[in-house]
Amino acid sequence: MLSSMIVRTIDEIAGTDRDVSGTGWRSRRIVRRDDGMEHSVHYTEVLAGSEQTLWYKHHYETNLCIAGEGEVVDLATGTTYAIRPGTMYALDQHDRHVLRAHTDVTLVCTFWPALAGTETHDADGSYLPAG
Repeated sequence: MLSSMIVRTIDEIAGTDRDVSGTGWRSRRIVRRDDGMEHSVHYTEVLAGSEQTLWYKHHYETNLCIAGEGEVVDLATGTTYAIRPGTMYALDQHDRHVLRAHTDVTLVCTFWPALAGTETHDADGSYLPAG
């Protein structure tokens, strides 16, 4: 018998172990490693005025802004990129970066390899490797 496709909403994730937050952010992990996928998909909200220094040294990440305005700074080059709805940025070199939210920002994020789903950032702004 074939299994059915994965269908879920961010509302049904609220308040479960898929609903993870930290200072200035909340991430609802829609798809994660235990779903049997090689990537994870997150609905992430970043609060206005927050600034996060991040470095996904064990993961690749792609982000699509669907609401709000902010900026991402590539720490290797110092280049700052504006973020607004429709802007995508991909961290294809495990790029160290700063994410600043000028307004509340909502991102749809994908990670490879998939996150377990309960991770929060460590001291250098990364998640532990999968496994």
